[in-house]
Formats: sequence, C-alpha cells, structure tokens
Amino acid sequence: MNPAAPIRILGIDPGSRITGYGLIDSSTSGSREVACGCIETGAAEMPQRLERIFLGLREVIERYAPEEAAIEQVFMHRNPDSALKLGQARGAAVVACVACGLTPAEYSPASIKQAVVGRGRADKTQVQHMVAVLLGHRGELQADAADALAVALCHAHTREGLGRIAGAGGLAVRRGRLR
Repeated sequence: MNPAAPIRILGIDPGSRITGYGLIDSSTSGSREVACGCIETGAAEMPQRLERIFLGLREVIERYAPEEAAIEQVFMHRNPDSALKLGQARGAAVVACVACGLTPAEYSPASIKQAVVGRGRADKTQVQHMVAVLLGHRGELQADAADALAVALCHAHTREGLGRIAGAGGLAVRRGRLR
C-alpha cells in the first residue's frame, strides 16, 4: 500500500434512537471529510431499531467503501436500562461492520475527546467545534454526526501514531487493529 495514499475511515457513534456516522479520508498530509449523517430509528420497538441501525450502516459502508472502521465504546449510564439499549445499538453497528468485512477499532469517550480536543473531559460543543475546525466543515454539524467524525479522527490520529511506531519497531496497523 502506498503510504501517502489516503485511507477511508468510518467512525460510528452508536445510539438506540440516533446513530451517527462519519467518513474521512486520512493521509500523512491530514484528514478530509467525505460524508456524515445520522441513522434515526424513531420510536419503533427495539428489534426494529436495531434492524434499522444494521441496514443503515450496511448501506453507508457499501456506498462509501471505508477501509477501516472505529466505534465508540459503551460507557455506563446512571440508568442501567439505557446502557443496555446503547450496548444493543452498538452491537448492531459492530455486526453491520463485520458483515461488510470491517473489524471496528474501539475507543473510549475520553480517548476520543483527548484525541480531538486535547482534553478527555471536553463537552459536546467543544468536540463539535474542533471537528469542524480539523475538517474544515462549514455550516451546521449535528451532534451525533460530529461525534462520529470525532471517532474517525481519533482512529486516524491513533493509527498515525502507531504507524510511526511501526516504522521503528515493525508493527503493522490494518483494518483497525494492531498486528
């Protein structure tokens, strides 16, 4: 693979009602936004919401052909029922990726914020602002789509750092995992 060639990365911010997705092309010269949006599941029953997430992400993957994927890890809510629903949505997203040949890398919310904003406790508006700045995004950026782009940027920054290490130590990074 040409080291200067951009790699397309899909970032996913899972949610049981709204799942954000963001695609970037990342290379040694920087990252650029390809597409972003949200899969809204509405007030359907949970099985139908999970199906919508799965089908929606599969459609995004087939349309934009990312080479790597990354997803936000589940964090524990105050409400265990919410955490379970989020975990199910995340599972549907992971299965959509795997069904399309991608194994998503996983990042904690704090890691994503640290990579994009420089602070692991940054708030949503800070994340949205930095995503817009880093990608030169103009106009309104919906929160879930911005979060998904932040996941993709986190993966790009992480893989870039690991790539530097690989040059020194022989590690290879491909498809969102260290080999």
